[in-house]
Amino acid sequence: MGLTSNKVLMLAAVCAIVLFVGTVWLWPRLARQDWRIVSGRVGLLLATQLALFASVGLAANQAFGFYASWADLFGKETDQGIVVDHSADGSGGPLQVISSSAVTGVRSSRPEIGGQIQKVDIVGRKTHIATPAYVYLPPEYFQPQYRTRTFPAAVVLTGYPGTAESLVKKLKYPNTAQQLAGDGRMQPMIMVMMRPTVAPPRDTECVDIPGGPQTETFFAKDLPEALLAHYRVGKRPGSWGIIGDSTGGYCALKLAMNHPGAYAAAAGLSPYYRAPIDPTTGDLFRGDKNLRNRADLWWLLKHRPAPDTSLLVTSSRTGEHNYKDTLEFIDRVKATNRTRISSIILGSGGHNFNTWRREIPATLQWMSGRLTDH
Repeated sequence: MGLTSNKVLMLAAVCAIVLFVGTVWLWPRLARQDWRIVSGRVGLLLATQLALFASVGLAANQAFGFYASWADLFGKETDQGIVVDHSADGSGGPLQVISSSAVTGVRSSRPEIGGQIQKVDIVGRKTHIATPAYVYLPPEYFQPQYRTRTFPAAVVLTGYPGTAESLVKKLKYPNTAQQLAGDGRMQPMIMVMMRPTVAPPRDTECVDIPGGPQTETFFAKDLPEALLAHYRVGKRPGSWGIIGDSTGGYCALKLAMNHPGAYAAAAGLSPYYRAPIDPTTGDLFRGDKNLRNRADLWWLLKHRPAPDTSLLVTSSRTGEHNYKDTLEFIDRVKATNRTRISSIILGSGGHNFNTWRREIPATLQWMSGRLTDH
């Protein structure tokens, strides 16, 4: 049974309940001061607490999508994946469609009415990074009257560790985009949903690591190239945007600031503004001062010409640790008189899915207004 299976969660919950009831029932019999009896009390308490901890942990993982599998949880997920060739002539490509499905909760399964979600494998031609993703194609993509039209595209990134599936099922980006487009509040848009952790379990912070994964190059060059080769996506820089939460939000801002020719707009939901160095990242820069500076948004604003791009940042007055940094970041960007900055500041909201779900509709509308379909 998988880590995210409801059966695993139910089993853990049942074990916790049984152990709790058993502890209450047996406690009077374990009241004597014999060492065996004391050991029994300790064992029951420890087993009950472990079962409760496992239940809460499994429930939190299902709610927030931290880990996708047991291997992911224990840091054993190191395979780069296998590219499956589904093309008619047998020739490989940078993007391969693995499966297709309807958008959950939409009445019709016909793609020209309800849109479609494709699970894909992407292989970078320059970086050779291989990673899965989910691609949302709006209903208009399949309608005959739009068969020659190109569409704007938004790359959507999770936090760390995160799962791409959570962007579809938990944060509901496809459902939100489809509803907004149906109401005329945003234009139809292709969305590429993935996690920034393209070399699991390492947190690369979207950095080109010396001697390691070239993550920044993958997102700035390989990913757009792969999508352009497979989908009807606008070819101009103004057709591309990038959105992310937490680590993904930091990556989105950094990529747009360093590569305004690739991304015309970026939205960071609860972002931070400088790449951390911790056990999950390892040594990202290997002593390279230039790389460290490129990963520091404060340094970029102070020492580099302001990029011609649009940025959106979000925070909460209560519940988010980035609130003061976000206000300062807004002021610094405004002072450049070239980079455009917008914000969503909630009264309260923690660093979690519930907060981001409140910000996503306005974020998608903002992004739609800054992208073209040419």
